[in-house]
Amino acid sequence: MHPTTIGIDLAKHVFQVHGIDAAGEVVIRKKLRRSQVKPFFAKLPACLVGIEACGTAPDWGRELTELGHELRLMPAAYVKPYIKRGKNDEVDAEAICEAVTRPTMRFVPIKSTEQQAVLMLHRTRDLLVRQRTMLVNSLRGQLAEFGLVAPQGVWRLAQLQALAEDASGAVLPEPARECAALILRQIADVQVKIRELERVIMARHRANEMSRRLATVPGVGVITATAMVATVADASAFRSGRHFAAWIGLVPRQNGTGGKVHLGRISKQGEPYLRRLLMLGATAVVRYARNKPEFAGWVNALLARRPARVVTVAVANKLARIVWAITRRGGAFGKGHSE
Repeated sequence: MHPTTIGIDLAKHVFQVHGIDAAGEVVIRKKLRRSQVKPFFAKLPACLVGIEACGTAPDWGRELTELGHELRLMPAAYVKPYIKRGKNDEVDAEAICEAVTRPTMRFVPIKSTEQQAVLMLHRTRDLLVRQRTMLVNSLRGQLAEFGLVAPQGVWRLAQLQALAEDASGAVLPEPARECAALILRQIADVQVKIRELERVIMARHRANEMSRRLATVPGVGVITATAMVATVADASAFRSGRHFAAWIGLVPRQNGTGGKVHLGRISKQGEPYLRRLLMLGATAVVRYARNKPEFAGWVNALLARRPARVVTVAVANKLARIVWAITRRGGAFGKGHSE
């Protein structure tokens, strides 16, 4: 019998395959080396293939789709309940094979190479920004040991550099001065690389119509817009803007039984990078609304009865729903997409 459903447990070198036929009987249970995967699936008739969503899953999804198979990616957390006992590659592949057939299972769209390339730009920029922050904090902390204190913030770097360069030899010995100069050169090099990446991201933003439309939303800039377009391959995967906001993790965590539901802090599910960007954008919106009462009566009304951080989460939730509405229905902000 030919398999109709296959589950693959991905790995670096050894892949476990578990296949069943139309009657649910196991017909394939074997290990494959990386070089054997494509030839093996090329010989099989078209079937449903389940894979856990991970870093290499989109590439394998595209490769096997070209061979005529129907690929479905699933979050690993949703596959885990189907593991009966123990933990090994065979058990994982069997659980994937069973989970992919469930009618209520949620699937992850396969990203294109273009989307992955843009996300790599974002990840690289985020890495360099964190490295710059580490370097600035290290320099500030070490200069403080010599009594040279500057205000916090990357935008205060010029003051920190002036303190290191203008300090006398009695205050800042020569070895310390050389170390400070080395860190400053490293910071300058990282800043040049960050600006280069931001120019590339800006070019991608200008060339993408959806990204330009998302940037019309208050609190959504070039970085957030391009990240949204690259991450959310198909907005129709979410039934509504509320489901999209819940996926990002901007809704309260629920804990209830017997009809009594208790709401806690935000769930923090889904995509942490998008959630962080939306929270930063919402913070800017709240800060601007405080200084401009005529800008957003809804935001100021919330600020009158709720803490600022709670209002920020509510604004981020609203931004997520607006982004979904624009992505799903078209148009731009201010055209009835405030949901």
